[in-house]
Amino acid sequence: MRSMTALGRAEVAELGLRERKKARTRTSIQQHAMRLFREQGYDATTVEEIAAAAEVSPSTFFRYFPTKEDVVIRDDYDRLLIEAFRGQPSELSPIQAIRSAIHDLGTSLGQLTPEELSLERDRAALQVSVPEIRARSIDEFLRAFWVFADAVAERVGSRPEAMPVRAFVGALLGVMLGAYLPRTMDGVDAQDWHLGPDLVQRIDGALALLEAGLPL
Repeated sequence: MRSMTALGRAEVAELGLRERKKARTRTSIQQHAMRLFREQGYDATTVEEIAAAAEVSPSTFFRYFPTKEDVVIRDDYDRLLIEAFRGQPSELSPIQAIRSAIHDLGTSLGQLTPEELSLERDRAALQVSVPEIRARSIDEFLRAFWVFADAVAERVGSRPEAMPVRAFVGALLGVMLGAYLPRTMDGVDAQDWHLGPDLVQRIDGALALLEAGLPL
């Protein structure tokens, strides 16, 4: 098998083109899904209808999103946050690094177009208001836990399975979730769902409390 360094420029460009095409297809499926959910409701919308609207086959839908719930849940934010976290200066503590990374991600949220922001609000509202999506989110939370544990362990020179790392990541995700969730899980209005700078400020405030030892 050839290494990446052995790939020709044309092949590297083709790899990049394929990834961009995949990203466009994934975004198209998600956008059409959210439009149909708004128009018809989540339960009344089928995968076949989403696939038809996005002009892909149902099998293509499932290559990008393993379940109907995943079309709401899946995004790039965990990956972007971890990349930002890993890029923080080594002299920062883990909490300082994640707070700085959150602000970096907030800058990206601030650059969303009105259409993109509307889609994110709709996704966020569905994640907390539809029981099936909330249930599927537990699996996604467990996946995110170990992604964060790997990154934190790498930063402090430990193992993801080490109890201090597990406890830290549990506290970290817990306070972030506390800042994110609405008071009620039912009837969440997407237009009242706050994203962008307000969300970043809430999460940063929660992380500041964690850094201070969670005083009450």
